Amino acid sequence: MNVYNCTSVTYFVLDGLGVEQNLRVILFLGIFCIYTITLLANLSIMIIPVFDASLHTPMYFFLYNLAVLDIFYSSVVVPKMLTDLVSQKKTISFYGCLLQVHFFHFFGSTEIILFSIMSYDRYVAIAQPLRYTTIMSTNVCCGLAACSWVIGFFHALTHFIMTARLPYCGPNIVRHFFCDVKPMLNLASTDVSLNFKLLVAVTGTICTMTLSLTILFYVFISKFLIKMKTSQGRRRALSTCSGHFTVVTLQY
Repeated sequence: MNVYNCTSVTYFVLDGLGVEQNLRVILFLGIFCIYTITLLANLSIMIIPVFDASLHTPMYFFLYNLAVLDIFYSSVVVPKMLTDLVSQKKTISFYGCLLQVHFFHFFGSTEIILFSIMSYDRYVAIAQPLRYTTIMSTNVCCGLAACSWVIGFFHALTHFIMTARLPYCGPNIVRHFFCDVKPMLNLASTDVSLNFKLLVAVTGTICTMTLSLTILFYVFISKFLIKMKTSQGRRRALSTCSGHFTVVTLQY
């Protein structure tokens, strides 16, 4: 197709979840309940430490960031998805679609980077308990959290620029329930083989590096636990990282 003579699309139609009409209300209520519980749980994590000084620790600082990210991350997709379930018009503007791509990858990549930072925090708490507050000072915690947000932003910006600069002449039906890079690339009116390679390379690098760092810190934690002489100390140490380990396992 001659992209110089094409008329760019101004909106996209989201294909949705592909469920029967009579099941949409049930699915709407189920997703709405899960979304509401997610919001309330994360808001609780954000609010409780404000009124409890004993929770003003590095771990809860990172949990606060994680709660904020989780609210934003789910809110990028779920409200629009709920609207589409009860609406006949499942459209989204061209720039609205691009923004959804950007923020989905921004919050998602920031979240997995933060998981790696939290695994480092757990390692320091177990391996260096007496120096924990010194090593994980306020400045260090703020710097690490800021790095995760900045790296996540530029990672998402890469996808945004890659996707936005392509010509879209039609069709305009996104075969997904939200705008993501791969479904968008499938609609581009030009060769996108390089874009797919960059997508795999950039996203793969972020995921591989963060997962590798998380595994590495847990290997260090495991070695330290093996050297512990008392089972009580081992149980206490395990309790400090069990929650984080569970969340990371579910995420990956």
